[in-house]
Amino acid sequence: MTPLAIGVAGIVALLGAVLARVPVGVALAGIGFLGYAAIDGWARAAAMIGAVPFELANAYSLSVVPLFLLMGTVAARAGLSRELFDAMNAMFSGFRGALASATVGACAAFGAICGSSIATAATFSRIAVPEMRRHGYDAGFAAGCVAAAGTLGILIPPSVILAFYAIAAEQPLARLFAAALVPGLVLAALYVGVVVLIANNRRHPLPESPALSVAARVAAGRGLWKMGLLFLLAVVGIYVGWFSPTEGAAVSALAAIVIGLASRTLDWRGLFAAFGETVQATAVLFFVVVGAFVFSRFIALSGLPGALASLADRTSLAPAAVLLAIALVYLVLGTFLEEVSTLLVTVPVLLPVVTALGYDPVWFGVFVTVMATVGLVSPPLGLTVFVIQAHHPTIGAGRIYRATLPFVAADLVLVVLLVAAPALALWLPAQLGL
Repeated sequence: MTPLAIGVAGIVALLGAVLARVPVGVALAGIGFLGYAAIDGWARAAAMIGAVPFELANAYSLSVVPLFLLMGTVAARAGLSRELFDAMNAMFSGFRGALASATVGACAAFGAICGSSIATAATFSRIAVPEMRRHGYDAGFAAGCVAAAGTLGILIPPSVILAFYAIAAEQPLARLFAAALVPGLVLAALYVGVVVLIANNRRHPLPESPALSVAARVAAGRGLWKMGLLFLLAVVGIYVGWFSPTEGAAVSALAAIVIGLASRTLDWRGLFAAFGETVQATAVLFFVVVGAFVFSRFIALSGLPGALASLADRTSLAPAAVLLAIALVYLVLGTFLEEVSTLLVTVPVLLPVVTALGYDPVWFGVFVTVMATVGLVSPPLGLTVFVIQAHHPTIGAGRIYRATLPFVAADLVLVVLLVAAPALALWLPAQLGL
């Protein structure tokens, strides 16, 4: 077999292994190693699979991942997420569906200091879902709203998935963070628009919350300075050049710890528990990442990325048609692969195709991340859906999936906007000189 044929066979084998419920990290590493050996020999394959974990462990830029995860974990344990939800609820009070809109706003703001959709969804499944059910919301809609809004955690910077994209695509992380901010805010606004449309449905309107006084709104928003400070350190500090991404992650994680301990909303036992959660989440994530990098080395060696780029050039397809095909690939992969694996497996293959069409690699990073938000709520995997069902086992997964469909439509609207107006992602980096 030619290297190209082995590459195609490797992708088919990966899909089969995942559908057979082989752990994703094991499937990626195992098939990547065997494919590499089939092309370049066992000795070189053994050297490659031994070098990849060392190179990743030695990658200074990846240290942002556990630091941002730690900041989000500490913030959740220190009660910042509850303060954020109460403030957003006060802001939207007086409107139908206020609690659902507050959930979207709180998830967007929490994503700005967390970087993980799973952590965001898990945090607000404990807060928002019981609150909405207590006020008469349909249980499926309440869970679906949190599942969809939780996906904002990987789009609004700081984003863990963008940190991995920066490594895979060799792009500056600060520029990626800047590129994702405006699309993230647009998606949050689209989600609120979805809530408004559903809330005013004449047949099944959402409950209306009583309007709070100005004094009550101000009182509810007093604790937002903590989130604002963390966002200033974690994101704005990187934009304006105060810190590198790694320095910003470290400073903001330390600030979250200091705020929690000083305000007495976090004790030492909670802090050590946050450390344990962060270590566990990082270990699970990096196990998958190592496998994905092994598989991507195999795919690069097979020559498949270059072959696809040449095919796209020879067929003279319109760029929009190629992007539509790529979007469909991500929609399919998102149904059974989690977002980091999808990104690391596909970027080495598809990035040459996209850049050959004239698109900016940073723009493509935002595009891929938006497509990942769809995968997070797509059956049968839908990680945020299963996270919420784990906390609320009486709510069936089918009900949650159905409730996320209007929000998925909002995701696809953002995809269309990104393709029609790439400046939506590239304007802010240009303004900041990144």
